[in-house]
Amino acid sequence: MQKTREDSNVRQNEVYSKNEKNLGYFIVKRLIDIIGALCGIILVSPVMIVVAIWIKIDSKGPIFFAQSRVGQDGNRFMMYKFRSMCTNAEGLLHKLEEENEMSGPMFKIKEDPRITKIGKFIRKTSLDELPQLINILKGEMSLVGPRPSLPKEVAQFTSFQKQRLVAKPGLTCYWQVNGRSDVSFEEWMEMDVEYLMNRNTIVDIILIFKTVGVLFGDDKAS
Repeated sequence: MQKTREDSNVRQNEVYSKNEKNLGYFIVKRLIDIIGALCGIILVSPVMIVVAIWIKIDSKGPIFFAQSRVGQDGNRFMMYKFRSMCTNAEGLLHKLEEENEMSGPMFKIKEDPRITKIGKFIRKTSLDELPQLINILKGEMSLVGPRPSLPKEVAQFTSFQKQRLVAKPGLTCYWQVNGRSDVSFEEWMEMDVEYLMNRNTIVDIILIFKTVGVLFGDDKAS
C-alpha cells in the first residue's frame, strides 16, 4: 500500500511539473483550439441547424442545455450541449439512482428513460457535444482534455483524481475514443492522468482525428 501511495505521489508531481514547464505547448494548443473551433463551427453549422430544428419538433423545451461544470483549477463555467433529455430530467434523477451502472460518483444507465428520441441519436453520434465549440472559443475548454465534471462529482474525487483539474476540460479525450460507457470510473480517471503525463501536440492531433470516427457512430456511446 505504501508503494502505491508513493507511486501516486510521484505521478501527481510529474503532472503538476509538466503543467508548469510546457508553455510552448500551451500556446500552440490554444491556437489549435481557436482555429479548430472556428473551422468546426463553419463546417458543421448546417448539421447543427438540422439538429436544432429536429430537437424543437421532437419534444417541448429549449434547444440547448447549459449546465455548471468544473474547469481548470476548479473554476466553474456553463457548458453547452444540445438538449437530449426531457426538461425535468434533473427532477427524475433521484428515482433512477439505484439503477446507476457507473462506478464512482458518476451516473449513467444505458436505457435512460429521460432521453428523448432525437436525444438517443445525437448522443450516439456525439452531435450533442457540438455546442461546446463555443466553450472552446471562450477559452473555458479545449479540443482535447479530460471531460468536464459536475461539481457534485468533483466533491467526491480523491486527490489523485483531482489532478484532472490541472488542465482545461476537453471535447475529447482518451476515454471518449476508448470505450466510453464500457470503461469503469477508475479506469477513466487513470486514462485522464495518463494523458496529462504524456500530452503533446502530436498526441492531441491523433486524438482529434480518432474522434472523427466517433462522430459517425459509436456502439459504446450512450
